Amino acid sequence: MKINQATIFPLSIPLIEPIKMAKEVIVDAKTVLLCLTDDEGRQGWGEASVAPLMTGETLDSLLASLKYLVDKARAVEWSTPNLFSKSCNAILYGNPSAKSCLEMALLDLYTQQHSISLWKYLRSINISIGSVGLTEIPLLRMLGGTPEKEIADAKSFREAGFRHWKIKIGSLSLEEDLNRVQLLSDLLEGDVISVDANGAMSLDGALRFCTSVQASKLSFAEQLISADSTLADFALLKERSPISIALDESIHGSTEIEEFMMANALNGASLKLIKTGGVMEAWSCAQILRRNNLKLNLACKVAETSLSGAATASIGFAIGDVPWGFSMSNQYLRFDICDQPLTAKRGHLELAQLNATGVGITPNLDRVKDAVAQDYSIIQY
Repeated sequence: MKINQATIFPLSIPLIEPIKMAKEVIVDAKTVLLCLTDDEGRQGWGEASVAPLMTGETLDSLLASLKYLVDKARAVEWSTPNLFSKSCNAILYGNPSAKSCLEMALLDLYTQQHSISLWKYLRSINISIGSVGLTEIPLLRMLGGTPEKEIADAKSFREAGFRHWKIKIGSLSLEEDLNRVQLLSDLLEGDVISVDANGAMSLDGALRFCTSVQASKLSFAEQLISADSTLADFALLKERSPISIALDESIHGSTEIEEFMMANALNGASLKLIKTGGVMEAWSCAQILRRNNLKLNLACKVAETSLSGAATASIGFAIGDVPWGFSMSNQYLRFDICDQPLTAKRGHLELAQLNATGVGITPNLDRVKDAVAQDYSIIQY
């Protein structure tokens, strides 16, 4: 499979409302779409979002890396998905988001060429998974804002069928966060409730949080301390915490998962394609977690469109178990770039939405063009 043409779309899509995280407030989604056309005229799409605090990539650096990658990619014969990542690494060091974007578009082309959906292809290359799979994936919903808004949103979305939750913490005092967590945990008791500090807590603060009565109903706590913390600190936190410890910013691939496993420093992990460098490495990570009875959360960066959502969800449908839910972030966008965006049904994503060949989602080109970021232009090779 050869690439004849590549078009890059730098996008900026406003969120329905700002999302406050421990270290930033996000008001719009800056994401990049890539459309590849192969030598038989098929089009494959990829996506990656800007995440300077997670991958170090800004919109400008992501565009520069992707332009470099796709220019070199036109000289490569792409035939074996397991080697796509190796070929990208031979072209460019680091830059996992740009590589994820290119790999997703290549996988879209490859699976279209072989008339199979991406999730079925992933399942087919690991027969140990078995034939029994999910028909739907539980979606995880973020809560934020004033206490009154969090309560109102929790009630509304719970009535709509959501049973997996993430409470953003770390920007307020420990006491304020604990009060919020207790209030919401009592309201949502029986559901899968988590918190995410994005690494904003000290080790002492994280230990106080996890051992508090207010946090006792949580299902897991995600990335409480900085990814720069020592492995010993993570191991101590996991040892002393009665709450399951999930890692996000600390996990960029299978190497980190295995290191934290050896140190007995995690109960599970959150996988994002922009961290792992693409679907195939994320798929490998998911299988490692499953084999070792560790929990899995799948997530898109805030906020990616249905395209990245479909590729990420394909891992969940292929692995057959997503106990900590799927953070499908297109639900926070003011608009999507697809005619038929991924949608929640009773708080779940149904498999039927991804049964088309390829990634399962095709963007509407007019909508994509309308979302091009101000002061940026479409790039074509």
